[in-house]
Amino acid sequence: MSSSPPDGAADPQTVTSGTETPEPPKPLLTLRDGLPPVVETEAALRELCDDIRSGTGPVAIDAERASGYRYSNRAYLIQLRRAGTTTWLLDPIAFDSLAPLQEALAETEWILHAATQDLPCLAEIGLFPSELFDTELAGRLLGYPRVGLATLVETLLGFRLAKEHSAVDWSTRPLPEAWLEYAALDVEVLVELRDLLAAELESTGKADWARQEFEHLKRFEQPTRVEAWRRTSGVHRVRGRRALGAVRALWETRDDIARQRDVTPGRIIPDAAIIAAAQAMPSDRTALLSTRGFHGRGAERYAARWLAALQEVGALAEADLPTRSPRGEGPPLPRAWAEKDPVAAKRLQLAREALVALGEEHGMPAEQLLTPDYLRRALWAPPATREPGALLDEVAGLLAGYGARSWQIGLTSPLLTRAILDAEIADDLPEPTAPAGATDDEPDDLA
Repeated sequence: MSSSPPDGAADPQTVTSGTETPEPPKPLLTLRDGLPPVVETEAALRELCDDIRSGTGPVAIDAERASGYRYSNRAYLIQLRRAGTTTWLLDPIAFDSLAPLQEALAETEWILHAATQDLPCLAEIGLFPSELFDTELAGRLLGYPRVGLATLVETLLGFRLAKEHSAVDWSTRPLPEAWLEYAALDVEVLVELRDLLAAELESTGKADWARQEFEHLKRFEQPTRVEAWRRTSGVHRVRGRRALGAVRALWETRDDIARQRDVTPGRIIPDAAIIAAAQAMPSDRTALLSTRGFHGRGAERYAARWLAALQEVGALAEADLPTRSPRGEGPPLPRAWAEKDPVAAKRLQLAREALVALGEEHGMPAEQLLTPDYLRRALWAPPATREPGALLDEVAGLLAGYGARSWQIGLTSPLLTRAILDAEIADDLPEPTAPAGATDDEPDDLA
C-alpha cells in the first residue's frame, strides 16, 4: 500500500526514563497512484495538458538531465504533479514543440527544488514560469542547515527519499522502470513541502523576502564562464605561460569534440591528461599516448588534434600566451586587499563581521543576505562621498545595480555604509583577518 504524506512534521524521538531511544528510520516514500506511463505521443500530451488544467493550486515540476554523460544541459525527462491530478512523466525528446504544455501551465505557480538547475533546460524546450516557488531557496532563507530535497522531505514530512538513481544517464532509452519511479517520487510530495515552507516563511516574517527571491529567479540564465579553461583541475601546478597556453589549447580542443559528440568532456580525456601533456609537451603520437591520462579511445582517436593543438601553442608569440592571473575588471582576491589597499581590507573585515552577525540574527547564512561578489565590488571601489545619508543612498544604488533585491539592500546597505566610514576613522583596528571557515577559493562564502 502506498504511503501518503502526513499533515505535519515527523514526531520527535521518544524519551524513556531519562534515556533517549534512537528514533526508528522514517518510512520510505512511495507513489500514491502507482507509476504512470511516459508521455511520448501527441495524444498523451493533450491528455496531460487537460489533466493539469483540471487541477488546482501550484504545479510541482522537476527535470532530469544527463549530467556527467552528455555535453548539453537538455532535459531528458520532466515530472509534473498538481493537486486534484496525478503524477505525469513526460519525455521531451519525443516532441518538436511543448507549446501546449506551456499554455496549460500559464498563470500557474511552479514548485521547483533548486530552480537554477532546472530553469535553463526547461527554457530550452520553451517552458517558462509565470510564478515560482523554490523549496531549496526557501530552506536557505529559513536557515535549515541542509536543504537537499531528501533532507527537507525527511525533516518536514517524515519520509525518506531513495536517491540511488541520482547520477544515472537519463538520455538512456527506454528508461528503466526503477529510474522512472525514482523520478516520479521527486514531485510526489513537493506540493506538501512547499505549503509547509510557505507557512514557516510567513510566520518568520520572511515571506516577502522569498517572493522577491523567486521573482528574481524567473530571470535566471546559466552564466557563461569567461576563460573556463582556467578551472581545469590541477592547473595551479602548471608553470610557465607556454604550458598555460597548452592547457588552454587542449581544453578548447576537448570542448569542441565534446560539443560535437554531445558527451561530457571528461569522457574524451580527463583533466589530468591535459595537465600532464601541457607539462610534457609531447611532439609525436608515441610520446603523446605514453603521457599520463592519454589512454582509451578518446585519446587515440583524436591524437592528431591534440598534437596539432600543442604545435599551435609552440608557435605562438609570447604576447599571445595567457598569463597566470586572468584579466578582469572586478576587485582582486580578498587575500591581496591588505597589501593593495589596507583601508579597503578594513572595510571588508568590518562588513564581513557585521554580515555574519546579521545572518545569525535572522537565522540564515550570511551569503544569503548579500552575494559575496556584490559585497566585494561595493567595498573595493565605494562611492566617493562620506556624508552618511548620501553614502547610504549611493551604496544602495550600487547594490541595486549589481542585482541585489530590495530586502537585501534594506538590511545590508547600512552595514556597508558603516564599514566604509569606520574603516577610515579607526586607527586601532586589528589587522584584517578572514572569518572562521572563509577562504578565497570558496565562491559561496564571504571571501
